[in-house]
Amino acid sequence: MSDCIFCKGLPRVMENDLCYALYDIHPVSPGHALIIPKRHFEQIFEATSEEMTAIRDLLVRMKGEIDSERSPDGYNVWVNCGEAAGQIVMHAHLHLIPRYRGQAVDVRGHAKAGD
Repeated sequence: MSDCIFCKGLPRVMENDLCYALYDIHPVSPGHALIIPKRHFEQIFEATSEEMTAIRDLLVRMKGEIDSERSPDGYNVWVNCGEAAGQIVMHAHLHLIPRYRGQAVDVRGHAKAGD
């Protein structure tokens, strides 16, 4: 899709045939990365088995890159599916979020009860 930011030529840290990885421009933690399928579809549930394998491959490779550069103490792997779940860019993607000891973590996102 021509108006989709993830379908445009963004700077990539690494890629394979079916997806690519980059650092989030609005990280919630230092080293926050995105794993993005090259084919445009809105939710991860629409990915083919080949795309899921490619996503996993980059998830593991990107974790290795972040481990080497930043030595985090843990990770969140995060997927928002649909606007109600906090998805902002309507192109499926995974967040790989490094976490560090002493860092405040809110795994619920920004939603509050009653929102």
